[in-house]
Amino acid sequence: MITEIKYKKQICDIGRRIYDKGFVAANDGNISIRINENEFLITPTGVSKGTLTPEMIIKVDGQGNVLDGDYRPTSEMKMHLLVYQERPDIQAVVHVHPPYATAFAIAGIPLDQAIMPESVVYLGTIPIAEYGTPSTAEIPNAIRKYVHEHQGVLLENHGALTWGKDLEHAYFLMESLEFTAKINWITKQLNGDRELSKKHVQTLVELKTKMGIKGKSPLGVETQNGLHAEKITPSRERSLSEQDLNLIVERVSQSIMNELKKYL
Repeated sequence: MITEIKYKKQICDIGRRIYDKGFVAANDGNISIRINENEFLITPTGVSKGTLTPEMIIKVDGQGNVLDGDYRPTSEMKMHLLVYQERPDIQAVVHVHPPYATAFAIAGIPLDQAIMPESVVYLGTIPIAEYGTPSTAEIPNAIRKYVHEHQGVLLENHGALTWGKDLEHAYFLMESLEFTAKINWITKQLNGDRELSKKHVQTLVELKTKMGIKGKSPLGVETQNGLHAEKITPSRERSLSEQDLNLIVERVSQSIMNELKKYL
């Protein structure tokens, strides 16, 4: 069983990674881990994620009361606790301000296009949670309706939030979210944000179901829990050639199976 000190060291490691990648600046961002049903480790307020040390990490309960630690917990603790409350299967939450994803959040554009097979399978659609004042109950209330059917959200005019079965998973979802946002932005500049057809999205969703990965998929294709994703208007569905798509799906499906089998 992982000890608390190992969890704290893991938070510090992820903190350095998100800082080095430019996902945060100064004291931005926050990270948390569930250690049991009603106890959580969370990053402090006013400290750079690139300089975290284990003794800075705070233990809190499900109501936000500090159980151990000399620092004050992040002022955005409420949205972390909301995710844990709504999703008992979730073990870690990451909130950062990655530039491309945050730009989409500011522009009010969700990441819901089926552009890359990897994002369809691994990430799913990422909606925008309505704006809420940081550190208040407004943000938890805004994300509540998305927590069960997605793996993360864009926070309107704020940043991004992902949650996962462990901290590595939550962090990799954030990496994937930012990478998807970057590719999405570049293709829009080229006027080339062509989407996969519903047929090929369905193939990918079937692969996703076999892997047990949750999260809505684009183009209205049904997911493993019987729910439908947001519809995309026909004008946005511009398909590649059948031959190209078959090749993409074949190669990427195998790549995804190899990359994600550790999460099965």
